[in-house]
Amino acid sequence: MNLTKNTRRAAAAALAVPVLLFTAACGSDDGKGSSAATVAEVEGKAGEQPKITVPKDAKAPGERATKTLIEGKGATVNKGDFVRLDYAAQAMKTGQNLGSSWMKQPGADAKAPRTQVVGEVSDQAQSQLPPKVMGAVAGQKVGSRVQIEGTAKELVGENLNPQLGLKPEDGLVWVVDIAAAKKVDKKAKAEGEQAKPEEGMPEVKAEGDKAATITVPKGEKAPTELKEQVLVKGKGPKVKAGDGLIAQYTGVKWEDGQKFDSSWDHGGATAFQIGTGSVVKGWDQALVGKNVGDRVELVVPPNLGYGGTQHQLAKNTLVFSVDIVGTV
Repeated sequence: MNLTKNTRRAAAAALAVPVLLFTAACGSDDGKGSSAATVAEVEGKAGEQPKITVPKDAKAPGERATKTLIEGKGATVNKGDFVRLDYAAQAMKTGQNLGSSWMKQPGADAKAPRTQVVGEVSDQAQSQLPPKVMGAVAGQKVGSRVQIEGTAKELVGENLNPQLGLKPEDGLVWVVDIAAAKKVDKKAKAEGEQAKPEEGMPEVKAEGDKAATITVPKGEKAPTELKEQVLVKGKGPKVKAGDGLIAQYTGVKWEDGQKFDSSWDHGGATAFQIGTGSVVKGWDQALVGKNVGDRVELVVPPNLGYGGTQHQLAKNTLVFSVDIVGTV
């Protein structure tokens, strides 16, 4: 469900039907709590679908209200950490469902872990939660369940999606469970001797704190199947389906070698959930089972990339260099 008028689509981010709730430019947050009181009643244990009940004629707090319903026993989440979260959200007045990670997405693999929110706790909206909601996670402990309330104007801002029929003064409530958190240097990258490209694979040069240079072999036809090669072998734990994958990446088009995206262009390491259909299929198929510390080169044909969508890269074969720098 899209709570705002537009969505920012990173090239490696979820491409089927994004469930983003807002744009990257809908306000900021300092991660501090507020003195306003919550009004909704929430039942259920952390890690389970919450039941949200709003008393009749309850009025939404004018500023963000935060309440720790269940305090976890894990580490304290700090601004700049990467987190993996469950959430449920609804409109106070109508009870309208505004999204839930406990609900399987249409077409999702029944055997795959459920789709959760993975993102950075910062003042920039780069996940499925508005920054005012994501900011409330800072200072909480892993394992906690947190209730966040406020008006649509307060929590979402000016970019509220009119198609939902919500007004700026309407109250919204989020219940967020903090499943995991990890601090990773935004400039982290794979370290170690890099292997030479296998026959037919593009050459990758990843030097300095900038996008990798990827050179597609001249005269070579784009492969029709997924190709992958571990260029730098890491020694960290294996990536599991459902993990939040923290990575540096660069992507170019096979057809002309032009870069279309890189994490370095967006401030460095970023995170996506892997193995749940939240990223292009080529990433899910190739990166689950790899190790933290790996540098992996992928050649992704259209049917495992953006094929079948309205994306501008739908017809392109995509080449990625991905440094796996952590999981959450």
